[in-house]
Amino acid sequence: MREVSIKDIAKIHYGKALKKDERVESGSVNVFGSNGIVGNHDDFLFQEPTVIIGRKGSVGKTIFTEENSWTIDTAFYSEIDKEQVDIKYFYYALTAKDMEQYAITTSIPGINRNDIYDLKIPLPTLSEQKAIVAKLDRAQRLIDIDREMLAKYDELIQSVFLEMFGDPVRNEKGWERKPMQEIGEMKSGGTPSRKNKEYFTGDIDWYTTGELETMYLGEAEEKITEAAINESSAKLFEKGSLLIGMYDTSAFKLGILTGSGSSNQASANIKLDPEICNVEWLYYCLKIMRPSILHERRGIRQKNLTLGFLKKLEIIIPPLEKQLQFSRSLNKISEEKKTTESISKKSEELFSSLVQGVFG
Repeated sequence: MREVSIKDIAKIHYGKALKKDERVESGSVNVFGSNGIVGNHDDFLFQEPTVIIGRKGSVGKTIFTEENSWTIDTAFYSEIDKEQVDIKYFYYALTAKDMEQYAITTSIPGINRNDIYDLKIPLPTLSEQKAIVAKLDRAQRLIDIDREMLAKYDELIQSVFLEMFGDPVRNEKGWERKPMQEIGEMKSGGTPSRKNKEYFTGDIDWYTTGELETMYLGEAEEKITEAAINESSAKLFEKGSLLIGMYDTSAFKLGILTGSGSSNQASANIKLDPEICNVEWLYYCLKIMRPSILHERRGIRQKNLTLGFLKKLEIIIPPLEKQLQFSRSLNKISEEKKTTESISKKSEELFSSLVQGVFG
């Protein structure tokens, strides 16, 4: 099978910056940035399926859209030779490439258009491309179905919470309220000096807020030593305590420690009084409160929370037995969810295997 360079089959265009006074919250078309859809707009650059490629920030992140689109200046959009290439095939070919390796390291990582042009992809006949796309679409649909099922489990857990306790912000059921500093011990994390490389050679999990993506935290990407705990602002938090993100896009993201661990200063930690509050219950209480809390963030360039704010934040405190009842229901639903997660992982492995089989 012949290989071709991207420059021989496509033109890569820069997105267009939005002016400061242009509205993106309403309109008729999608506005794409390097992280995906960021809003809508009343005008557009094109009216046909295309591939969007992250240029700044989320370098190489690839999106396929069939909708009217306006691509902003943090992304590229592509115009392909339709006589040679199926647009969806082109999309799948790019997803198989590691474009992050071409990122220019600055305060905001970026990629050059010429680096994309130099990439090579296999190019079978159009009919073969369409057959490959059909196979990959079927595999992708399996992943989508699994993700939809996982989302329904999360919706079920939230609905159980709301049925038992009501909205924790409005507190329609009139539960007692307490500031968080009265239900447990709260501390912020800290970062050992990077100048001392020995600090990062230990076995103590040290989390950043980017890792607060799941309810129960697994192994951290970085680990630190006891010396780092003893000689820096880093602190050792107990198993079963809760990390709470405070900075920028990670504000109020949450994660329960499954073992003792530490975190950077962008997270707060609360070690709960077990006679007052259950950690699984608190996790979902705060998760439901998150949209309301984010409105309270302060800052101009970054919208952050503070440890002081979190300590004073009042939350509902239903009777402990009722919290534990919710925790038991959560565990039953979570067991069923694990089965779907296992199936989802196999679907993703199948898709990855098919992509690698085609694009190498």
